[in-house]
Amino acid sequence: MNWSELFNKITATGIKVVIALVILLITFKLANKLSKVIENKLLASGKADKTLAMTIVKICRIGLKVLILASIVGYLGIDTSAISALVASLGVCVGLAVNGTLSNFAGGVLLLITRPFKVDDFIEAAGFTGTVEEIRIVTTALRTLDTKIVYIPNGTLSSASIVNYSAKDTRRVDIDFAISYQSDFKKAEALVLAICKAHELTLKDPEPFARVSKHADSSIVITTRVWTKSEDYWTVYFDLMENVKQSFEANGIEIPFAQMDVHVKQ
Repeated sequence: MNWSELFNKITATGIKVVIALVILLITFKLANKLSKVIENKLLASGKADKTLAMTIVKICRIGLKVLILASIVGYLGIDTSAISALVASLGVCVGLAVNGTLSNFAGGVLLLITRPFKVDDFIEAAGFTGTVEEIRIVTTALRTLDTKIVYIPNGTLSSASIVNYSAKDTRRVDIDFAISYQSDFKKAEALVLAICKAHELTLKDPEPFARVSKHADSSIVITTRVWTKSEDYWTVYFDLMENVKQSFEANGIEIPFAQMDVHVKQ
């Protein structure tokens, strides 16, 4: 082979490589844009489940990119038999190295099948509490109350105890109020019940409940239970805490505090 033939061959190969790179960049960009458009349309329709839509679109995007990459390799005329053998040999090593990742992948599949929670649910799991931002292939993104993003491995989530606060439309607010032994507990019960019934966000059925539940060392404990919509839970909780405090003060109901009497004997 003379220099002219070698130059022509290198030039032709270089042109093919440049064309392949251009096609690769354009098709990858189109794949990302197309998947984003499809995801937005599915979510905007309101008919598709947000969790499944995001997961399926992401898997399809990855699969499409793999097909594009395989087509580019075929276009360049690269012999894939040697690459296949190399990939197969590396597969065993990678499989051993990513054993935990495979466990998390299996956990992600299990979460999508069993559906203990979905995107936008407020949950408590693996020591964290927050709103589910995204369920990924191997991890789940959780937005905590102080707006931190925690990525929990799906393998951990699939085997952990999960509390889903958004699974039901209503929640019960449980609060204990302590009053002194010198105060009229029947009057205190009536005040608490009146406040609970008067609150616009508490449900009338089941009815609010307020009764003495404990004779503590320095106080009588009145347990209060009211039902409200899940999204109004914290509003009702804080309102009751404030309103009961103000009502007790206005009606002479004493709220005890920790104290100690010391008796000195000669």
